[in-house]
Amino acid sequence: MPQCEMCGAEEASLTTTKVEGAELELCSSCTDFGTEVRDESTGSGGGKYSTSSSTGKSSSSSSSGSSGSSSGSGSSGGSTRPRDMFDDMDEIATDYDERIRDARESRGLSQEELADQLNEKASLIRKLERSDTLPTDEVQRKLERALDISLVEGQSADDADWETNDAGTMTLGDVVKRKD
Repeated sequence: MPQCEMCGAEEASLTTTKVEGAELELCSSCTDFGTEVRDESTGSGGGKYSTSSSTGKSSSSSSSGSSGSSSGSGSSGGSTRPRDMFDDMDEIATDYDERIRDARESRGLSQEELADQLNEKASLIRKLERSDTLPTDEVQRKLERALDISLVEGQSADDADWETNDAGTMTLGDVVKRKD
């Protein structure tokens, strides 16, 4: 008999539920902690997955609240999933350590001088530049303000390699360089 991935209770049927960005197989008592994910491949839905709130709200109430939909089709299966906290979060750039180091060095500051300017410890700046730790939201704002940089995922020089005017013509083989 399958077990609930949250509480461990054994139950005959589990429900796939999205909790804080992760899809878990949960028992009926734990589904209140997230949003139920239903597979509608057998139904008349437009997409593979559809979500509905586990608090008993029907999908029609959520689709009627989204008046900005411009689909124009008469099917009721086009409801969108509820937004969660991860939708509004900015992703920290993967090269944040290089961005911090390059901006600090271009201003002629040492790690200690930057730390003093930010009212933080120099060891934190060293850890950030080695990418040993991610900056907290507060430290991220301080760094962005002091160094006039952006640490969130966005356009960088590396992203320009992937851009093309012809949609769908770029493949992995166009970017990867083989070591033969």
